[in-house]
Amino acid sequence: MTRYIFITGGVVSSLGKGLASASLGALLQARGYKVRLRKLDPYLNVDPGTMSPYEHGECYVTDDGAETDLDLGHYERFLGRPCTKNDNITTGRIYLDIISRERRGDYLGTTIQVIPHVTNRIKEFILHGNEDLDFVLVEIGGTVGDIEGLPFFEAIRQLKQQLPRGHAVFVHLTLLPFIASAGELKTKPTQHSVAELRSIGIQPDVLLCRSDRPIPSEERHKLSLFCNVRESAVVEALDAKSIYDVPLAYHAAGLDTEILAAFEINGAPEPDLGRWEEISDRINNPEGEVTIAIVGKYTEWVDSYKSVIEALTHGGIANKVRVNLKWIGSELFEAEDPASHLEDVDGILIPGGFGERGIEGMINAVRYAREHRIPFFGICFGMQMAVIEASRSLLGLKEANSTEFRPTPEPVVGLLTEWVAGGVVHRRAADGDLGGTMRLGAYPAVLASGSLAAEIYGKREISERHRHRYEVNITYRDRLEKHGFIFSGMSPDGILPEVVELRNHPWFVGVQFHPELKSRPFDVHPLFRSFIHAALEQSRLV
Repeated sequence: MTRYIFITGGVVSSLGKGLASASLGALLQARGYKVRLRKLDPYLNVDPGTMSPYEHGECYVTDDGAETDLDLGHYERFLGRPCTKNDNITTGRIYLDIISRERRGDYLGTTIQVIPHVTNRIKEFILHGNEDLDFVLVEIGGTVGDIEGLPFFEAIRQLKQQLPRGHAVFVHLTLLPFIASAGELKTKPTQHSVAELRSIGIQPDVLLCRSDRPIPSEERHKLSLFCNVRESAVVEALDAKSIYDVPLAYHAAGLDTEILAAFEINGAPEPDLGRWEEISDRINNPEGEVTIAIVGKYTEWVDSYKSVIEALTHGGIANKVRVNLKWIGSELFEAEDPASHLEDVDGILIPGGFGERGIEGMINAVRYAREHRIPFFGICFGMQMAVIEASRSLLGLKEANSTEFRPTPEPVVGLLTEWVAGGVVHRRAADGDLGGTMRLGAYPAVLASGSLAAEIYGKREISERHRHRYEVNITYRDRLEKHGFIFSGMSPDGILPEVVELRNHPWFVGVQFHPELKSRPFDVHPLFRSFIHAALEQSRLV
């Protein structure tokens, strides 16, 4: 029968519950167990699709089109198991579902309450579809004490009582701050956090303690005594050089061993961590380095590009080099010449985004990459900026632009109003709802024979994840291709451009989809592998 591990957080936010959950899942998977991870988000948004990256970081998209928390990216990268819309739920989605049921009359005659209706819906979500799994790890977003998280904590408290004895374990991730003036790690914040958990009926089985230094035995003993956990279950989670070192560090600290002990599982196979050791070695002992400029809209908050960062790291792993990132806010290039900022980089990447701010700076960065023959990678919004730049520079269409920003006589990028998914025609209007109305999830594309894209993928038919509302206008294709700007990937019906590339350039590729969402440390996305290889070749020319 499936066992459940509930991961909660305390003291402060941003301690890395998602990474801790993914790492623990990877360790259990390395022991041969079948593992799944799920995320419960207490905020009232139905999903993060309409949230600013400054509010929530990256919005991660699954194959089935769910807009989810960025922690699901960690889950997929660490376990190599695709997540679905059934792996992330929010308070907003739960209440929307319950209110819709109430309006239909499903609860006719009943007073709708947090207990049992909301907590029952949370438990249904947690338990659904786990029949063939050994472990399900459930991460609860936010921090213990947050008022919006109380229904989730109540739900997992109830669930532990309803499951067979020994089939649920609570892990509490907390912080041990070092107070320099006192010269010691302080356990009191953790004690208060655990006391808060216990006051709502949850007793942690394992404490995972974030710290920037080893935890002395005296502090371990104190935490054990005051938090009512075994001393061996006080597991230190030290800062790591790379997130891909974390599974190895947690195993060395005994986390997976302690979890199995909490479930009273004896004789479990030892984990096979060989591939994690190889990844760690490649990251910590590179044979070279390259510098990639990321010219974007949200560069002050790098979590906005979490999957891009990791995919570039994966490209470095594949090429045995360290990838140094140079973050540049695109608005800078609207006031300054890009040359002084880009002349020392080995590649330029323009990632996804929305809105008019900073677009001219991105277009100037594209022009610099094209004219100076620097490897260029445009993703989603970045591809659209590349097409606008080519239309202006190669075709002389000075008013070429996207209708996302303003009406234009040369709409080389326009609103996607109709497309087919799963045999169903989807239609959107400019004044329609924003939430959940983009072209979302995995769609197929066909690559042109002999193109760079087909060479990189090693095949002509691909499937990639999308998240966009605007598309490149196919009517400009013939004119652009006469100037060597090739539409090398199209939707199967030949209507929607998916990949563009520039002939007679070392490496210039734009894609409408988000390849970073499918890159894994053990299965590097071919576009990122190739891009970093091109950047490495560029570095050797300097």
